[in-house]
Amino acid sequence: MSNNTYTPPKVWTHQPNSDNKWANINSPESGARHEQALPVGTHPLQLYSMGTPNGQKVTIMLEELLALGISEAEYDAHMIHIGEGMQFSSGFVGVNPNSKIPALVDKSGENEFNVFESASILVYLAEKFEQLLPASGTDRINTFNWLFWAQGSAPFVGGGFGHFYAYADEKQEYPINRFAMEAKRQLDVLDKHLAKNTYVAGEQYSIADIAIWPWYGSLALGRMYDAGEFLQVHQYEHVVRWAKQLDARPAVQRGRIVNRTFGEPWEQLRERHNAADIDAVLALKP
Repeated sequence: MSNNTYTPPKVWTHQPNSDNKWANINSPESGARHEQALPVGTHPLQLYSMGTPNGQKVTIMLEELLALGISEAEYDAHMIHIGEGMQFSSGFVGVNPNSKIPALVDKSGENEFNVFESASILVYLAEKFEQLLPASGTDRINTFNWLFWAQGSAPFVGGGFGHFYAYADEKQEYPINRFAMEAKRQLDVLDKHLAKNTYVAGEQYSIADIAIWPWYGSLALGRMYDAGEFLQVHQYEHVVRWAKQLDARPAVQRGRIVNRTFGEPWEQLRERHNAADIDAVLALKP
């Protein structure tokens, strides 16, 4: 444990003082920082996103809907590179005043709708197309239980563990230990649940799986923060089983590469405007 201590000032002020772009993206003020309209494609659904775990939720959902034969779920996925501050454009803030990806504009009806927050988008699409969300009963309640578990828990993995383990300027024992413990506790919660269930909400694949897999599935498969060994993810055998099961789904394979600019060449598709865009990238896989 470091002997360095921090005494908070009487009044906090924002003092960006490092070259760490991930630490300096946000500020205490919301709203647009520059004027720029959003691009608009030809499909009913316009997605503005990046291939982070939160972004993958929506592209996987859309690809699952297309795999079910729902042509009305065709979409354009426009890149919003958060490291370059594209989420602070006037156009993006007009869709999501919180300046976070993903954000969706539905232009299919007389009046277009703006939908933001990944869980809200999943519910919106599930209800719009009547898929991947039970209509009533305990299965619907269980789906919402785990959907909102993911929304409340994942920030501890991303903004907590991931930030201090992978992105902070220096490794600090206390925050890494604090968030590693919480990440492992959450994996244990999920592991014990999946020991008794095929999918997160029971025996049917749902938006709960789609919401949880990009975070905890990726972590269990050793794809996140290069932290698999550190967190001993192999211990969570039921999470690993479930993660591999979803990883084998063609729609998951397709959705996880959209708006992504990192990884292997066959994992990167900056923008998606039709199915052939994904096909061309996946064809690069050895």
